[in-house]
Amino acid sequence: MLPMGTELSNPFRPGAGHMPPYLAGRELEKTEFSRLLGQDVILDNCVLTGLRGVGKTVLLDTFRPMAVSAGWLWVGTDLSESASISEANLATRLLADLAVATSSLTLRVDDLRSVGFTSNQEEKSLSFEVLAHVYDATPGLAVDKIKGVLAIVHRALQDRSDIRGIIFAYDEAQNLADHAEEKQYPLSVLLDTFQSIQRMGYRFMLVLVGLPTLFPKLVEARTFSERMFHVVFLDRLDHEASRAAIEVPLKTIDQVDALSLESIEVVIDTSGGYPYFIQFMCREVYDVFVQQKRAGERMTVPIGEILRKLDTDFFAGRWNKATDRQRELLAVIARLENADSEFTVQEIVQESQSGPEKPFGSSHANQILAALAEHGLVYKNRHGKYSFAVPLMGRFISRQWAAAAG
Repeated sequence: MLPMGTELSNPFRPGAGHMPPYLAGRELEKTEFSRLLGQDVILDNCVLTGLRGVGKTVLLDTFRPMAVSAGWLWVGTDLSESASISEANLATRLLADLAVATSSLTLRVDDLRSVGFTSNQEEKSLSFEVLAHVYDATPGLAVDKIKGVLAIVHRALQDRSDIRGIIFAYDEAQNLADHAEEKQYPLSVLLDTFQSIQRMGYRFMLVLVGLPTLFPKLVEARTFSERMFHVVFLDRLDHEASRAAIEVPLKTIDQVDALSLESIEVVIDTSGGYPYFIQFMCREVYDVFVQQKRAGERMTVPIGEILRKLDTDFFAGRWNKATDRQRELLAVIARLENADSEFTVQEIVQESQSGPEKPFGSSHANQILAALAEHGLVYKNRHGKYSFAVPLMGRFISRQWAAAAG
């Protein structure tokens, strides 16, 4: 029995973008990013994509110190929808992020005069105000103005042999979009800008992170995006990595026996190998372990209770957005053998013929899928097939349908 005054801190950290105590199973992705950092001429930018809960933001945070150690400056943030409203908003976002890194760089007098500065100063730091002045003083469209700013920064970097280049890293990049009806094309401006400056030999690299809708959106905006980006798709962890994600944090607090081998296998199977779910379930299991150990009870894994909490905390908000008919179609998808991978409208229509719900026609299924995509429940890939946008959504739907059936 554990004495009442003894504390066993929980090592697991579920949450959006929270760094886990041990990053398991991402060595291949880190190796690929290291290769990109070694480019003398930027031929490949990076798209890091995957479902929610696979650890995209965590891996991006891991990339940053790797880049800094290799001599790169790192700028960027989350891309809100407001940054994609207009070309001017995108430019402001880029300049504000860039200024954090360039404020320690200086512009020589010849370059100062080339962009309209008349001061007798020999040099000037590249603050946001200076970058904004360069932007305003550069003639042309937004793409020309941004290129003008980056050209000035590039010249300032020529005096710094310790700086290899600059990485522009943006999370939630699926929020980027063009708005033809408003004659605003911020996504296209971003792609055109970086393609152009990279052809000129500037070492400015894009790292865009987002949901699986991101890369198709890039290609739709500019077809050359297929050749411009190296896509890293994050998937679930394999069995070995899932086990390490559970066992290593327990070893660090000398509680390796907190979960039995059987309990670990239950967590791995129930989580599907998705990092967020591993952290969520292990945190709950560990709290129960502490309570049971303090009371001198036998350790058990209350998986039913944990799943109910997961359903409430993670899935319910998305499920509640769907109408009754949309939920019926989701239930049809959940019955498909390939529900956890990719499925087609034809497969949905065919499966609906054998279910308790009213069958779906192709046109109606397409309409509902489009609505579900807007709710963030499914997405359409470049090959015209659909997938759940939320990991383990099929299992959740099956649980909901079984509960409703009594």
